[in-house]
This record gives sequence, structure tokens and C-alpha cells, in this order.
Amino acid sequence: MSWPVLDAVIDAAQELGIPRTDDFNRGDNEGAGYFEVNQRRGWRWNARKAFLDPARHRDNLRIVTGAEVDSLTLASGRVTGVAFRQEGQVFHARARGEVVLSAGAIGTPKILELSGIGRGDLLQSLGIDVALDAPGVGENLADHLQIRTIYRIEGAQTLNDHYATVMGKLKIGLDYALRRRGPLAMAPSQFGIFTRSSPEHDTPNIEYHVQPLSLEAFGQPLHSFPALTVSVCNLRPDSRGSVHVTGPDPAKAPAIRPNYLSAATDQRVAVDSIRHARRLMATAAMARFHPVEIKPGPEIDGEEMLLTAAGDISTTIFHPVSTARMGVDDAAVVGPDLRLKGMDGLSIADASVMPTITSGNTHAPVTMIAEKASDMILDRLRER
Repeated sequence: MSWPVLDAVIDAAQELGIPRTDDFNRGDNEGAGYFEVNQRRGWRWNARKAFLDPARHRDNLRIVTGAEVDSLTLASGRVTGVAFRQEGQVFHARARGEVVLSAGAIGTPKILELSGIGRGDLLQSLGIDVALDAPGVGENLADHLQIRTIYRIEGAQTLNDHYATVMGKLKIGLDYALRRRGPLAMAPSQFGIFTRSSPEHDTPNIEYHVQPLSLEAFGQPLHSFPALTVSVCNLRPDSRGSVHVTGPDPAKAPAIRPNYLSAATDQRVAVDSIRHARRLMATAAMARFHPVEIKPGPEIDGEEMLLTAAGDISTTIFHPVSTARMGVDDAAVVGPDLRLKGMDGLSIADASVMPTITSGNTHAPVTMIAEKASDMILDRLRER
């Protein structure tokens, strides 16, 4: 399924000097075009389906579902396994070799801190015994903040129209059920642009996700009128936040403080991004759709107003990274071999080890990290 209005956005980008591209992965990602997706026969093809499912029947693999890790188990200065909870009971899994922690940039620092691995003064203040003073755990949080500008349009259908009636929803459902086609077989963000928010940037520093839909906020109904969501995110933010536990109870969620837009450089890019989206929608290619800015609204102008608006209409794009970052300095949590510094028996393989955020989506880089981690673990086993 294609959307004529998204095809027009490609022409609009070219008016701004952004080239058309059919591949963002050729080394220079600057351009406008449709995203490639990990999909097979209308289903998202994720890491579980690609890597785990084919190995389910191996004798040396046991998969436990409906479980949550409470903490790592430690003995004699070494990580020896994990304690996990399932249906109200606590179980222990022991590792003969090493443990691999892949709980993500939010879950990994939580598990480390609950295990006594983290900033010593913080853990002590929470009543958690310190096993390893590792000040970098939970720090350096980075994320891509997407500024979700919205434009009402005319003369073209969007998903808002398809979902506006019961018959429209039924048609979409039947199309997917019978043929694995239509909007339900497509990613919500089908179209992207990598470009520069202002001329002083040598390479693309912002990424667009243009969606043929709009809504007030995630989880709320689509608008009743045809519209585009023209999201822009800063690919290389300087703002840094943190993720830390708030006590020794594994059931309590950690405190996540992203500190979005705390850096002056990020504030500048945010304001420039809204202005760039406005120029994109004001091109001749978009004129036949009569785009009307709904968010933040054409009355919002001036540096201060635009910066406030950027904070009001922005959300995470779900790319948190760097909370157990890799490096050779004292503040790094893991070394270049992805092993925990200061304690044996643990490797970390997820987005938390990224030294800084990638200038694009994070899923493929995390899969690469996992592949590299597996190679290094196998090499270590062969050296024994």
C-alpha cells in the first residue's frame, strides 16, 4: 500500500535540496524515502523470530517466560547467576561460564543496582549493600526526542480516514486477515528524511518520521480529519539523564530522568527543527493538500515560544542508550570486550553499552552488538 501524500513529501524534500533515496544504509544517510523494515509476510520479523525461535529445540537451551529477574547472584567477587521471580516464587539459575545481561538501557542498570553494582553512596542511601562501586551505572542516559508536529490536510486519505468508520476498520481488518496486506501490515512510520537542521552541521543531524495519521497522544484515538504527523528528532543530543532504582524492592520501577532539552545545543536544534518542518510543509509539492499546522500551531513563533512548544509536543522515540556505557576510562561500566569492569562473570549486550547514541534508529545497532558479543564469548571459550 502506498500513500500519495507521502510520495509528495519526497518531492517537497527535494525542493529543500534533500535528495531522494531508496537506501539510508549506504554510508551517507542524507535523503528522503521509504524505510526498509524487518518484515515477512505481513508480520514484523523481530530478533526473537529470527534468532531464538530456530534454536528453541536445542538441548542446551531452556526458555523461561513470565519471569522477571530480581538480581544477579554474586560469590567471591564474581557474578555466578541470576535470581528471578515467576508466579510469586523465587528461583535461582547458576552459570558455569558467564552471565549475559541484556535487559536494555532501563532494565540493565536497575538489575545491576539491585545486585549492589553501582554508585556506592546512592546504593548505601537506599539500603542496598555495595558489592562493586561503579559510578557510571545508570548515568549518561541519552535518547532521541521526537517533536511531533501535526498538519491537517485536504485532498488525500490518511489512516485517520480509514479508522473513522466501522466499515473502514472492518475493511482494514479483513484485508490483513485474508491477504496480510494493507495498513495493518505496514509500520506506522513508513517514510523518513535524514537532513540538517541548519547549515553549520556537516552531516545530517535530524531525522524525520512522517506518518499518514495523527492523534493527541500515544494510546488515544486518531483524529477525525485527515492529517500528517511530521516528527523530527535530534540525532546527536547533548542532553544526558539517568536511570536509578529508588529502593531495594525489585517490583518498584526505577526513576528515569532523561533531562531532555537541558543542553543549550539541543534547544537550538529543537527550535530549528520546527522551523524546518514548517518549510517542508510550505513547499509547492505540498500546496495541493493545503496543510494547516495543528501542533504546535502557526501562532507559536519566536525562540522562547517555539522552545516551550517543542517540550509540550515531544515524546520519546524509544531509543534510550548508554546507561552502562563501554569505554576504557574509569567511569565506563564495561570494557571494549563488553565485560563488567571490576568483577568477573558478566557481559552486557544491549543498548546500555553504547558510548553515545547512534545517529539513527537503534534496533539494528543493538542486534550488531549482540552478534559481536556472541563472537567474543565464543572466542573466550575456545581460548580455555
